[in-house]
Amino acid sequence: MNYIELFSGAGGLGLGFEQAGFENIFSVEYDEKIAQTYLLNFPKNHLIIDDIKNINKNTILKLIQSKKVDVVIGGPPCQGFSMAGKHGRTFIEDDRNELFREFVRFVSIIKPKMFVMENVARILSHNKGKTVIEIKNIFEDLGYCVKFKVLNSEKYGIPQKRQRIFFVGTKGQKFEFPNIYEKEITIKEAIHDLPPLKSGEKSEIPNHFAMNHSTQMLKKMSYISDGGDRTEIPIELRPKSGDLRKYIRYNSKKPSITVTGDMRKVFHYEQNRALTSRELARLQSFPDSFIFKGSSIVVQQQIGNAVPPKLSFVVANEVKKSLE
Repeated sequence: MNYIELFSGAGGLGLGFEQAGFENIFSVEYDEKIAQTYLLNFPKNHLIIDDIKNINKNTILKLIQSKKVDVVIGGPPCQGFSMAGKHGRTFIEDDRNELFREFVRFVSIIKPKMFVMENVARILSHNKGKTVIEIKNIFEDLGYCVKFKVLNSEKYGIPQKRQRIFFVGTKGQKFEFPNIYEKEITIKEAIHDLPPLKSGEKSEIPNHFAMNHSTQMLKKMSYISDGGDRTEIPIELRPKSGDLRKYIRYNSKKPSITVTGDMRKVFHYEQNRALTSRELARLQSFPDSFIFKGSSIVVQQQIGNAVPPKLSFVVANEVKKSLE
């Protein structure tokens, strides 16, 4: 079975589909830096590095060469959460959601048997629940039956608490969202076997090197216990303001908190440092063979923005059953 991936990023969503046996027709990513990671890990795939708005209907039809496309996948970035719903403006009318409109455009031209669109869970409650209905209606107008559900990654054997919404469109085939795994995996189970590192230290393992923390930062984090927070730092050293999700230690007995593009002030449960990119990649369920390219902040953003491949894999398996 084949797939087309839009807004591929480093390729977390696509990796899950390939692990489930799907073959790539083409993928699209506009950011050249992120594309280097994709090219390294998917050397056989056809990656188009361009703004999706530049790819017209004729080009799309040429790319698919009259193949019947099984599934179009992607997670279009949606920024327009604050404006939609105010002044009677809908989600689709908000200019910042033009990338969502591009996903719709590709589906309308390609007419795949199915599509899978992934996004932030807060769409569910946005504009008092009207936004998800609006999205559902847009795809139903294209002839798809649409189901959507928020999936919690820790319920699928991924060592991280992360909520994402998946919209799945079918042409009448039966589709069910995947069953939940029972066992949660803790952060310690996921990363304990990687070589310990001090601040600024490197290792032979790709993407496993510790960032260089200032003396002052090392002193602050030394007071925080496994699973503890900034309240354990003496008051004269404690940061007065800032995000409460910073200056905390991961709890070794639980899955990790949500991995984002900047985890520099969330510390290893026992080592005095932030997590390495390799450790963060493991929390996202990327295999160690998956190598990220770029500066450490660019790599962290790629990892934080990715769909956990294991979550993609369990969804892809259900898509496969549906298509069969």
